[in-house]
Amino acid sequence: MNLQTDKKKLLLLGFGDIAKRLANRLIDDYEITGVRRRPESYPGITVIQGDCGDESSIDNITKEHYDFIVITMTPSDMNDEGYRQAYVNTTQVLLTSLSRNHANPELIVFVSSSSVYGQSNNEWIDEASETLPNSYSGRRLLEAENLLINSNYNSCIVRFSGIYGLGRQRLIEQVIAGSGAEKEPVVYSNRIHSDDCAGVLQHIIARYRQDKKIEPIYLATDCEPSPLYDVKKWLAQQLGVAKGQLEAKPLGRSLRSSKRCSNKKLLDSGYTFLYPTFKEGYKMVLDNIEVSK
Repeated sequence: MNLQTDKKKLLLLGFGDIAKRLANRLIDDYEITGVRRRPESYPGITVIQGDCGDESSIDNITKEHYDFIVITMTPSDMNDEGYRQAYVNTTQVLLTSLSRNHANPELIVFVSSSSVYGQSNNEWIDEASETLPNSYSGRRLLEAENLLINSNYNSCIVRFSGIYGLGRQRLIEQVIAGSGAEKEPVVYSNRIHSDDCAGVLQHIIARYRQDKKIEPIYLATDCEPSPLYDVKKWLAQQLGVAKGQLEAKPLGRSLRSSKRCSNKKLLDSGYTFLYPTFKEGYKMVLDNIEVSK
């Protein structure tokens, strides 16, 4: 008996860091195909070089009738048009292609961002909070979300907060360079480790397969929104950077996006965080990198 034919087929549109972490978790149980702009080989995964926004390319791919599709895009340009192409166009092309090929995946998971929320006064927000993004990135992500929500396909939107982890060490580099944060006014930092990003996506797919009882939207963030001042102060202590070496600069625009993200719905679904706060997560990063000061 060929066990390969018993595996569900998983399509990863966008095969970057998070998608690879997810693939590593699911490689034994799924027949996985990843699509990315640049050619790359990856053990155990069929990697297709292609443009996720190109109709003919996606048509050829969706003919395979995948059971699960996870969209984790990265814009080629960090501007409004880049986000439109990466998220809105990709989602529209996928939906059109699925319809044209009479494909009906069990579930489409779309990786979005907490930037769809425009709250800026340190409010607590959750999945039911008003979405009035004040950035082009948030507006384009919300536009893509709505395409999926208003389609005829089963979908789940996952709004990640600030992602960090191995290879995503910007805050550590800032502290080493002496960049601190003001203690007042308080600016909250909402974060999630990249391993937990993959864990959340795996959890959602598993929950759907178990009983199909998943929410249409999850806000995925760790268990402790923390003032950016506290995060940088703690990192400085771990790195041996003296408090006097940190220069606190006004954050300007970043201040307007200060809010506190709740992960209650995700916790209620049964997900257990590998790194429930920034301290566990950044300790893992610091233990696995060489720091030059």
